[in-house]
Amino acid sequence: MALTAYQTQFKRRMKRAIKLRAKADAKARRYTQLLADAIGAAEDAATQMNALNQIYNVDVSTYTLLTQALHANSGQEVLVDHLAQSTPGEELVIFNQVPDGNGGQELPANPLFGELGAGTPILSPPQVDVLQA
Repeated sequence: MALTAYQTQFKRRMKRAIKLRAKADAKARRYTQLLADAIGAAEDAATQMNALNQIYNVDVSTYTLLTQALHANSGQEVLVDHLAQSTPGEELVIFNQVPDGNGGQELPANPLFGELGAGTPILSPPQVDVLQA
């Protein structure tokens, strides 16, 4: 049985959304690993700073404010653990037959799905300048 335009539109939109989700997941994985590596480098630097503080009897901060917050709040182990518990593409998507809604006709183009809208664009209400009122 052939798909209607409505069902084909859903399938096209869903494939695009899944592709975007996978791309975001890959980027999040890459940045999470980079952040975990940076926290590890900050810990290595802190170890060296501690040694220098003891050897030369000085008191130089071992972390910057940012690396201290990252070390204290999330830590390298937490990030690596999150990566280990999750694998790319872990959420399987099974295409179910979509009910033939809208009489089988496509819905209007929607910019949310990367489609160029034909017709009158929806504009946000004008902003009222509080200082002029």
